[in-house]
Amino acid sequence: MTEAFLRVRVGSEDAHYGTIAAGAFVMQLFGDLATEITVRRDGDEGLLRAYESVEFLAPVRPGDFLECRARMIREGKTSRTFAAEAWKVVTTRQDLGESAADVLEEPVLVARAVGTTVVQAHLQRKTGAGAGSDRASS
Repeated sequence: MTEAFLRVRVGSEDAHYGTIAAGAFVMQLFGDLATEITVRRDGDEGLLRAYESVEFLAPVRPGDFLECRARMIREGKTSRTFAAEAWKVVTTRQDLGESAADVLEEPVLVARAVGTTVVQAHLQRKTGAGAGSDRASS
């Protein structure tokens, strides 16, 4: 299966509700993962079609580090359905000081989603993750 991973630090510019990042921040990360999946699978960024489900499970704050991953779970002729998760692996500790943080012994699932992207058939150039042959004819 095609997968994508990333690790990011949530910046102060991502705080939307005082000390909490907006859910849209994590959704942007999920969109980036979906794009990487379609690039790996098809050689094209594709277009996000819809989310079947989105769950925000724990707060995300500036200074937190998130590990995000997505994998393709279904594939149609032009559709690519993916499952994405965001896990908090480092958390800020404002109670101890402005720059205090802890590496979490057990990561915390902060969000998950299932979505579908579409890559038009004439734009598909690859046949699987990392495939080297182009399907487009010259």
